[in-house]
Amino acid sequence: MAHNLATTNGNSAMMYTGEVPWHRLGTKLDQPATAREAIEAAGLNYRVDLKPLATTEGTSVPQRKGVVRADTGDVLGVVGNSYVPVQNYQAFGFLDAVVAECGLRYHTAGALGKGERIWLLAKLPSQIRVKGGDDVVDKFLLLSNTHDGTTALRVYFTPIRVVCQNTLNLAEGRGIGQGIAIMHKGDLHTKIQEAQRVLGLAERFYDDAQAKIEILAEHSPTADQLQSYFESIYPDPADADNSRARKVRENLTRLFESGIGLDMPDIRGTTWAAYNAVTEWVDHHRPTRSKNALDRASRRLDSSWFGSGAKVKAKAWNEALTLAMAG
Repeated sequence: MAHNLATTNGNSAMMYTGEVPWHRLGTKLDQPATAREAIEAAGLNYRVDLKPLATTEGTSVPQRKGVVRADTGDVLGVVGNSYVPVQNYQAFGFLDAVVAECGLRYHTAGALGKGERIWLLAKLPSQIRVKGGDDVVDKFLLLSNTHDGTTALRVYFTPIRVVCQNTLNLAEGRGIGQGIAIMHKGDLHTKIQEAQRVLGLAERFYDDAQAKIEILAEHSPTADQLQSYFESIYPDPADADNSRARKVRENLTRLFESGIGLDMPDIRGTTWAAYNAVTEWVDHHRPTRSKNALDRASRRLDSSWFGSGAKVKAKAWNEALTLAMAG
């Protein structure tokens, strides 16, 4: 289910630093030095509490508890008795111990729905330059936690292509690109160890990602291969009208030819360009049902990072690698 952007005291629960993000959500502020500062700037400094449940007749529900947002009273989820909530300031603070040392910078923070999902985007200091040229990919960590019992605190490695702000999903199978769970421990030694583990995995992930991006950027599909690639991502439905899928593929072909930054000489006409046609479609053009522009942007963000959009981009990445490696 897509979520709208959460609010705190009537304001959108989100902050960012630097350039305006592709989703154009949030309030700009100076670079926060700690996770707590980022969370407070984004209006995410609320607590969640566990409350007993009862039926409307007053009968208690002993095996379940409600997760309640303390400042609004909203019920964010129903969980079992063994569930231990992790407060927002606890969720991401484990990175504070290595932020200055490793050049990591807190970049964006926000919440979705009524605040049941919170996330923090942190930028790594180095970049990927495709074929050594002007097509630059920034390296990010996306940390996410939920208060409804659906997922643990997780970190995803989330590259963002600078020229168009496309969020890439380079997850393969059940690899680390799909996210790793983070331990919830309070002592400083464990926090430092966990942060160093995450950064070590990030370094491995991005080294591998750069090598595979270069493979895509060196391969140019034929017209038939390009259409087969787009069909693998948006195939015709069985025994149903194919006009919608055909229209999407037409849009992907158009973006492949004239998408943002896809006319760069080093990457024009390559499989890397084909993959980025898909990411641009998902992040910027795919129809999203909503009542207003703000809701549409927040739903697109949620889909792009955590929902169906993320799955489309992961499939597009895997299919692109298969195509390029087949020659």
